[in-house]
Amino acid sequence: MIASTLITGLGLGAMYGLLALGFHVTYAVSKTVNFSQGASMMFGAVMGYTFSVTLGWPVLLAFPAALGCCAILGLAIEFFLVRPFVARGSEAWLMATVAGRIVLENIVLFTFGKEPRNLPSVLAQEPISLLGAGAYPLQIVIPAVGITIAFALTWLQRSTRAGQAMLATVQRPEAAQLVGVDTRTVIAIAFAISAVFAGIAGLLIAPLFNVSASMGTIFGIKAFAAAILGGISSAWGVMIAGLLYGCIEALTTAYLGSGYTQIVSFSLVILVLATVPNGLFGRAAVNKV
Repeated sequence: MIASTLITGLGLGAMYGLLALGFHVTYAVSKTVNFSQGASMMFGAVMGYTFSVTLGWPVLLAFPAALGCCAILGLAIEFFLVRPFVARGSEAWLMATVAGRIVLENIVLFTFGKEPRNLPSVLAQEPISLLGAGAYPLQIVIPAVGITIAFALTWLQRSTRAGQAMLATVQRPEAAQLVGVDTRTVIAIAFAISAVFAGIAGLLIAPLFNVSASMGTIFGIKAFAAAILGGISSAWGVMIAGLLYGCIEALTTAYLGSGYTQIVSFSLVILVLATVPNGLFGRAAVNKV
């Protein structure tokens, strides 16, 4: 039983980690986060369903189109809900992105409908044996995708000119502009990438949880908890924290019951942050004087 529970937890945790990577990307570039990340996840799943099921497009065309829509959504969020407030030195983008999530969820509710719908998996539907337990192929693919993206993002930030330009945008914005880095464009791209990560999570998890206008709300909250728990400045940290969070949640549900899941998981978040304020893998900010 424990093997099956851990497999389920890793699948959930990888999804939290993907969403948390979106929080990390925008924070690493602009010190802001997109609190409509859960809605971006839902939007990716809804567009994937619309293109592949409603319109009958092949998956190889439907899913990239859905992620393209997520990228456009991320650009819109940055341009309309974040940039105007940051330019004035205001932190009202916090509430603006929350309001944006609510608006988007209600637009989808009125257009897509309130009834959950099933997005068929492109993988085999029959469970396979893994460590003596049954697991759906999708439950194995989700952690593999999440870990691969975390690795690729870390490599991008440390080893490429584009990644260094992204980090320089927040660390040394004036210097970045002097060497030709368009900081506004870099920040906008970060929000697009953040929304794409959320869309990937939505497309991966939808066959297991169905597609609905409200599917991203609680996932977004848990993903932000994972981002803070892991240390939002660390790509690997937020992914590992997401995996741990998912496993703790699955184990709690299996052995104590679903009524205790939120109590235990969020209590552990509070306990860890009270002990390690910067998260498990985060670093304290250094203020130069």
